[in-house]
Amino acid sequence: MPQVVSTPKPPYYAAIFTSLRTEGDKGYKKTADRMVELAEDQPGFLGVESAREELGITVSYWSDIESIKHWKANVEHDYGI
Repeated sequence: MPQVVSTPKPPYYAAIFTSLRTEGDKGYKKTADRMVELAEDQPGFLGVESAREELGITVSYWSDIESIKHWKANVEHDYGI
């Protein structure tokens, strides 16, 4: 299976987000795309991969735990604005 994200030599960290999808998009794609844009601007961000079907799974890769903490603290990310 080919690697989707080119990550550095370990150690690196992953943050995993899952969601149960409902019928219709209801702005999900727009919000998910915006979250990737925000993550790309965060220090320590290495990459992201997603699968969006009935169950949405997004894995974002980070250089360290502090970077994940800062990402989690991002106000727009926290509220999915």
